[in-house]
Amino acid sequence: MARQRHNVLPGFSLTMGFTLFYLGAIVLIPFAALVLRALELSWLDFWRLATTERALAAYRLTFGASLIAAAANGVFGTLLAWVLVRYHFPGRRSLDALIDFPFALPTAVAGLTLASLFAPDGWLGRYLVPLGIKGAFTPLGVVIALTFVGLPFVVRTLQPVLQNLEREVEEAAATLGAGRLRTFAQIIAPTLLPAVLTGLALAFARAVGEYGSIVFISGNLPFKTEIAPYLIVQRLEEYDYTGAIALAVVLLVFSFLLLGAINLLEQWSRHARRPA
Repeated sequence: MARQRHNVLPGFSLTMGFTLFYLGAIVLIPFAALVLRALELSWLDFWRLATTERALAAYRLTFGASLIAAAANGVFGTLLAWVLVRYHFPGRRSLDALIDFPFALPTAVAGLTLASLFAPDGWLGRYLVPLGIKGAFTPLGVVIALTFVGLPFVVRTLQPVLQNLEREVEEAAATLGAGRLRTFAQIIAPTLLPAVLTGLALAFARAVGEYGSIVFISGNLPFKTEIAPYLIVQRLEEYDYTGAIALAVVLLVFSFLLLGAINLLEQWSRHARRPA
């Protein structure tokens, strides 16, 4: 007779019931309410509200800046994760702890700090603005804020993969005459690629829904520096609930598609790390 596993939590029925209740109350019911309100609109009204010129400009900035920020985090986050895992130096633990700083810092505080730094009279802006680099109240400021909030996702996704990467394989390649570039291209890069893509997707998803860190540094100029989440808030303040719902549903559908892509990438990453 097989010995039954000891489980410190109550039975499956009780824990699953609590899980479904909690998930439904916190996630599913609000989403369902939003979708039901959207279904009250006709397709033509929904399309008209979701595709106004101002909304399309906000989509372009939101998705475009999120993609640029995720790509920047993909490059520099990979380098940072490599340094933290492969090298030992004074202050390494402190630097590693700073990676999580965007998680702990309120996003509004981050936006206010970045706006102060990159303003024309700020610590960095006073040197960058004369060079033509305007980091505050421009689309570049949006990218800077999104890069700040998305960096931890790439680094924390890559670190476990780098820690489990066997150095013996690299040493064997070196003994067989492979140079550093060839070793990286044929051994390291294929192993890291799924994790890098997962980190990129997570950073991109985080950036699409960001609000607090952008409202101060962007200036919120319609058709120029206004993001989609801020436009939803503006619609609510104008008591245009149907317009806000239409915009929210667009972001909700995109978020679900992105969530599915992230899950597929995570499965691919686990399969790629599984030994043959």
